[in-house]
Amino acid sequence: MEFSIEPIVTEKATKLTEKLNRYTFRVSLEANKFQIQDMVEKLYGVHVVRVNTAVMRGKNRSRYTRTGIIKGSTPAFKKAIITVAEGETIDFYSNI
Repeated sequence: MEFSIEPIVTEKATKLTEKLNRYTFRVSLEANKFQIQDMVEKLYGVHVVRVNTAVMRGKNRSRYTRTGIIKGSTPAFKKAIITVAEGETIDFYSNI
């Protein structure tokens, strides 16, 4: 089964990378920790020590328009925090 994986580059994720050598990814809801570990090791060529996951719920949104209030929500997603072996790094900007 194929699933999507994309890096999250935010201020909080960058601090985790600098201090604890952890990288944050947005993955499919169906992916489990073993699949995430295999995919990161194949894509980036690093040794993964630990995988932590969290399901982030969608946020409620409302918008005021001329015809009334439109309510909706953003989709839920799974966030994976990957701990890489000591001395190894992942370069997200090498493909640019």
